[in-house]
Amino acid sequence: MTLASEKLLTADDLLRLHSEGVRGELIRGALCETPPTGLTHGEIVMKLGGRLGNFIRPRRLGRLVGSDSGMMLERDPDTVREPDIAYISAKKLPLNVRISGYYEGAPDLVVEIVSPNDGARDVYHKARMWISFGVSLVWVVNPENRAIEVHRPNQPLLSLTESDILDGGEVLPGFNYPVRDVFDL
Repeated sequence: MTLASEKLLTADDLLRLHSEGVRGELIRGALCETPPTGLTHGEIVMKLGGRLGNFIRPRRLGRLVGSDSGMMLERDPDTVREPDIAYISAKKLPLNVRISGYYEGAPDLVVEIVSPNDGARDVYHKARMWISFGVSLVWVVNPENRAIEVHRPNQPLLSLTESDILDGGEVLPGFNYPVRDVFDL
């Protein structure tokens, strides 16, 4: 991510910029443009998102969204982040409620997929940032080493390898997916 401007922007500014083709996030009012992430990244988003959707939708558990949705995490100055995948429970956001802008609040689950231009330290800090804003479960998917880090509040980091099973914990009880299958594209 690169800092694109010194002027503090609002979430409304970011929505307008997105409609003009500028892609990025706001971090305390500063625009951080995000470059395209690559084919493998996109394939994992679709595969894992599809598996999550097949679990969430029939049970009417909540909403599953992709990165362009944006999550409004704080105001004045505004912070809007774009997780690769996010799940918001129906308890937080009833299924019949429609939002034309950003969801204001923290999702229940965030999935971040490490892209070629991400540094490991940056992705770790982003996962911890999600936890600090109230996300209950963060999965950091690393295609390079075919592993997934599981971040939860007040719990040690859990590292999963291809021989492990990814589960939804208390956020999505009953969701299970072999880590190996996440990476077999």
